[in-house]
Formats: sequence, C-alpha cells, structure tokens
Amino acid sequence: MNEPMPGGRPLPEPEPEPVAGPAAEPAEAAPGPSGAPVAAPSGPADPAPLGVGRTPTGVPDVDTRLDRLADADDLPVSGHLEVYEDVHRGLRDTLTALDRRPGPPAPPVPSS
Repeated sequence: MNEPMPGGRPLPEPEPEPVAGPAAEPAEAAPGPSGAPVAAPSGPADPAPLGVGRTPTGVPDVDTRLDRLADADDLPVSGHLEVYEDVHRGLRDTLTALDRRPGPPAPPVPSS
C-alpha cells in the first residue's frame, strides 16, 4: 500500500481521520436568584486565542510584524481586518526594502 518513492524512500503514512467522540453534555444549569435553575446561554462562546505557535524568523522587522497578529486575539472580529492589513503592509514594506540597492546608485552603462 505504501509504495516507495523514486529514490527508494517510502511515502509517509497518511494521518488517520479524526473520530467523533460522544456528544458533549450540556452545561448544568446554575441556580438563579430565586433558587430555580437558570439555563446556560446557548449563544457562541467568547473568542479565545488559537494558541498557534510560531518559530521566530530571525529577522527583527518580520518577527515584530508577525507578533502583532496576536493583537487580534483581544479584539472583536470587526477589529481583525485592521490588524491584518497593518501586518500585511509592514511585511510588504520589508520585502520591498530588500529590492533597494544599498549604497550609491550604480554608474550608468555607456551605450555603444
């Protein structure tokens, strides 16, 4: 089933499909001021950080920009776009700066 690739190395085994576990139990109702149980809200939970790890690139400008993405964790969804655009603009500026030649401009090439 796992045929070797050209060069003799076997292909990696595919990841198994996740299996759904038992359905989550509904939260227990807490007693309200009158002592009667009050049902837990059925709306969406508050946003929570994804906790995605990131390996530093070693380029301070890039690492600073990427660290800024964590600011979106503390904002409502409506504020994410501003953070993403700011990070994108900064990364684009960093890449554009790589195309600029350091030092004085090159002398003109004489035409023949």
